[in-house]
Amino acid sequence: MSEGTKRSNIHIGALVEVVQKHHQRTGELTEGVVRKILTKSANHPHGIKVMLESGIVGRVKNINR
Repeated sequence: MSEGTKRSNIHIGALVEVVQKHHQRTGELTEGVVRKILTKSANHPHGIKVMLESGIVGRVKNINR
C-alpha cells in the first residue's frame, strides 16, 4: 500500500505528487502543496483526493518529505 492511500499521512502544506483524473491512463504526476484534503475516509485504495494550492485536484501518489 502506498503512503498516499492513508489520510493520516497527508496534511495541509505538505509537498505531494498527484495524478489528475485525465492523467490516470498515463500516470503523469503533478507536484504541488496541499491546500485541502477532499477525501473524508481514512483510507482510499487509489490515493487520497486533495486540492493543491494551484487549484489542481488529484489523488496523492507520493509524499515528498
